Parts: sequence; C-alpha cells; structure tokens
Amino acid sequence: MTPRDPGTQGASAQSPSAQGLGSRALVMARIRRALADVPRAETPDEVPVERSYHRVHGDRTAARTVDLLAENLADYRAIVHRADAPSSLPALIARLLADRGATSVVVPPGLPEAWLSAVPDAVRRVPDTAELTPHDLDAVSSVVTGCAVAIAETGTVVLDAAPDQGRRRITLVPDHHICVIRVTDQVVDSVPEALERLDPARPLTWISGPSATSDIELDRVEGVHGPRTLEVILTGPESAGQSDQS
Repeated sequence: MTPRDPGTQGASAQSPSAQGLGSRALVMARIRRALADVPRAETPDEVPVERSYHRVHGDRTAARTVDLLAENLADYRAIVHRADAPSSLPALIARLLADRGATSVVVPPGLPEAWLSAVPDAVRRVPDTAELTPHDLDAVSSVVTGCAVAIAETGTVVLDAAPDQGRRRITLVPDHHICVIRVTDQVVDSVPEALERLDPARPLTWISGPSATSDIELDRVEGVHGPRTLEVILTGPESAGQSDQS
C-alpha cells in the first residue's frame, strides 16, 4: 500500500473549525494589506467620496420620466393606473377596491381623507394602530398608501413610514396594495436622486413590483414576502401622458 502524503493527510484531518479559522485569518490579512496606508485615527467622515458617476442615464423630459417609471413597474408585474387629476383619484381607488372584492382596507393615519371618499361604507376601514397584529392584517383585504419617492430607471417605489404610508407591516402582510404616487414631486430619474431625498434613519421599504420568489426549478411564486398584487396609481399633470393602463 502506498503511504499517504503527509501534507494531504494533514489537510484532510483538519477540523471544520480550524478550516474556518484559516479562512477568517486569510480575509483579515487581506483587509489589513488593503488598509496599510490608512492612518489608524482616520474615520470615513474625514475622507471625501468621489461621486463623479452619472446621476441620470439619458436626457428625459418629466413626462418621459413618468412613462419610463410606468414601463418598468409593469415589467415587474405591478398594475399601473393613471389618474390625470387628483379629483379622479377617489373614484379610481373605489373601483380598484370593488374590482378586488375588498371588504376591508387598512388606512394609514395620515392618508388624505379624500382618497377613500368614494369607497362605500360597507368596506370596513381598519386604522393602522400598534394593536394590529400580523394575524389581524392577514384578514384584511387591501391597503392604500402614499409613497416617499419613486425611481423611474429601476421601477422602484420607496416607502419611509411617513403618516400617509403607515408602519412597514401594513404593506407586507395584506395581499393587495394600492400605492398612490404624486408624479409632480415624488418621481425621480435615478437611485442617486432618490437617496438624496430619503432619511437613512427611517425604516425604508424598497418595492419593485409584487412580492415574488422562485424555487430551484425556477417556478415563480408571488405573495410570499409581501402583497401578491401591487397596483400603482400615478396622479398629477405628468400622468396624463397615457390613459389608465388597467
């Protein structure tokens, strides 16, 4: 029998914890080499960050930016609607809830009262309170919110738990989310522009279409980590570029 090579035998006998320790030591050594010329007392705030990258890709009008947002939202399987004027918003929200067969809707504390003024009283309003449990929210048909900012280039809607959006959980548990975007002051072209408007200390939720995931067979399943159906309403003068896309 040919004897094992001592080096190979030692490597195979090495415990998983020892292997992990070796990997950590290797990573830390590389970090130390990368920081070799950085003074120990230096902090990140003392070093200006170069931000010469493109803030916006292309030259678009405001109307084209809104159209791009609508296109990218639709690509992510969100359902996009246009409300050419704020006065048409209540009727549209009422119709979407009726089409859904909603019997209840979660209402953030700062949601404009006019938005739900056309919704029949038979649809129960559920105030967003701390007492609401995930079980309670799972029994609610829909939720209506505003947003903090919407990003055209990525088709992303960002919520920051402002009064017209409520707590994060109310947009993650109910199966149907209607989100209203004011295109005149909430739509931006790019992620850098959005970050300038957002407070990183707030609970930010970034939404690109309805919740979806895929298993190892690439079967898409929606509604696992959030609402199965996301409907976005673009309202304001710039939303008049196209008609309701529902």
